[in-house]
Amino acid sequence: MSLARSVAAIAIGLSLAATARAQQPTLNLYSARHYQTDEALYDNFTKATGIRINRVDADDAGILARLSTEGSASPADVILLVDAARLWRAEVDGLFQPVKNKTLEARVPAQWRGKDNGDGSQWFGLSTRARVVVYNKAKVRRDDVDTYEELAEAKNKGLLCTRSGSHPYNLSLFGAMQEHLGPQATETWLKGLVTNMARAPKGGDTDQILGVASGECGIALTNTYYLARLMRSDKPQDKAAIDKVGVVFPNQASFGTHVNIAGAAIARHARNRAAALQFLEYLVSDQAQIYFADGNNEWPVVAGFKFSNPALQTMGSFKRETIPISVVGMNQVKIQQMLDRVGYK
Repeated sequence: MSLARSVAAIAIGLSLAATARAQQPTLNLYSARHYQTDEALYDNFTKATGIRINRVDADDAGILARLSTEGSASPADVILLVDAARLWRAEVDGLFQPVKNKTLEARVPAQWRGKDNGDGSQWFGLSTRARVVVYNKAKVRRDDVDTYEELAEAKNKGLLCTRSGSHPYNLSLFGAMQEHLGPQATETWLKGLVTNMARAPKGGDTDQILGVASGECGIALTNTYYLARLMRSDKPQDKAAIDKVGVVFPNQASFGTHVNIAGAAIARHARNRAAALQFLEYLVSDQAQIYFADGNNEWPVVAGFKFSNPALQTMGSFKRETIPISVVGMNQVKIQQMLDRVGYK
């Protein structure tokens, strides 16, 4: 074959491939999940269905702001958020559409679904994580940090490290604490947390764990999947860090440990509703749920099957709080005002 014919054949092949890709069904996904391991999750869906995923990444707040700005012109089909209060906020703001689906309702417990006015739930939980306390085993006694309340007591002065108080993970915990303790006691508790800081809030949850391991901090708050990542790491420095820290699931003798959730919803103005519904069903399948556990160290919301994650198995079972997600969401504004008053950055 001549060079000219070869070039022409390649051009035709590329053109056909481009045409095929353009004709391939596409799902527009707005995602606040920034986990590299999710790539395999999305690739498996495309392989199984032929539906290509076009993903837009941002944090929860950025996604909600974008949806509000775009309005009916939004191309979003599915929304993935990683915080209960933000799921509630989007629901209240009318950014989702109700979904009535037997598969989703059978697999996702009612406590992990959004509001249902008879026409279906606004969103569905996919996975959960607990907000736990890690402590330096050489500096802190476990019995001194086995409740959230104790983190604000004088015995722990100068020991506490956290990320920003206004981060969604902390806002949701604090919103739950307001329900447990009441507004006045919660503000006093938050002031105690500020008093007990080893340093100004900074970094992410992994930074808090490493700070405890290094001795910069004595205690810190973290979501369990950050801890599980370090527990499963092969890096010598991560293994050394884990050896130095202990973990507590707080308030096992009272209201239980705070649990947050990642969830999915179909966007209010979704143009590809059938593909979106197919994706939601896939996310609660055994294959995807096992992935959440083994791939990203989160507890699945669907019960009844085993997963092999050794870190989650090591953590074992624990008592979880039963605060309604709507309550956690409704408390957010008051909590932020409290944080401003007590100087929790």
